[in-house]
Amino acid sequence: MPNIGDPMGKSTDIATLGGGCFWCLEAIFKDLRGVDRIISGYAGGHLDNPTYQEVCTGKTGHAEVVQIVFNSNEITFTDLLRIFFVIHDPTTLNRQGEDVGSQYRSVILTRNESETKVAYDVIREVGEQGLWSKPVVTEVTPLDNFYPAEAYHKDYFVNNPDQGYCRVVIAPKVSKFRKEYLEYLKNR
Repeated sequence: MPNIGDPMGKSTDIATLGGGCFWCLEAIFKDLRGVDRIISGYAGGHLDNPTYQEVCTGKTGHAEVVQIVFNSNEITFTDLLRIFFVIHDPTTLNRQGEDVGSQYRSVILTRNESETKVAYDVIREVGEQGLWSKPVVTEVTPLDNFYPAEAYHKDYFVNNPDQGYCRVVIAPKVSKFRKEYLEYLKNR
C-alpha cells in the first residue's frame, strides 16, 4: 500500500520493520518528523491473528514489528532504514540484547521490488560504512500479512515509564537517539 495519495498533497507511505521488541521501535520512530502513526504488531509468521502470548513462544514464526505510516515528502523510506540500522543490532540472529527468539529478529518487510532494492542498498551502505563490526543479518522479505498488536501495546513506553524494561532498556535507547538525531525529531 505504498504512496497513498492525499488530496492535500501529502504523500503517505508505510514501512514495516522488526528490530527486537516493538516497544523500543515505536518509542523512537513516533518522534520522527514526517511519521504520522506507528502501529505495533506481528508479521512474517504462519498463524492468523496471533496474540502476544502466542508470538512470545517463538512458535508462530512472527516477528514483533512496527508499521510506520509516514509522509514521504518529509522523510524517506531510505532515511527510515538508515535510522533503523542505528537503533538496533542487525548483526545478531534472532535476538536483541536479552530478548532471544525468532520473534525478535531483524527484518524489513517490503511491499514491492523498489522497497526491496532500497533495503538491500541500505544494508550494503551500512556494511561499507563499517557501522557494525559483524555482518548484518537482517532479513528482507515480502510482507504477507500484518496483524496489529493488542491495544495495551500502543504507546507502551509513554504509558509505562516506570516499568523496569522501559527504564533499563527503552529509555537509554530513546535518550541516545534523541541526542544524536535531533534534526530528525518533531518539534525540535
